[in-house]
Amino acid sequence: MSNPDDHRRKKGNLRLALILVSIAAVFFIGFVAKMVLLGK
Repeated sequence: MSNPDDHRRKKGNLRLALILVSIAAVFFIGFVAKMVLLGK
């Protein structure tokens, strides 16, 4: 029942989610690293 266009949109959403998660991970790691460096 799922047409190719819907499948393509799902793939795009997955890629967008991965990009957002990676950006959030980079910010989180940078924040933790700053806290550790400033903590010392």
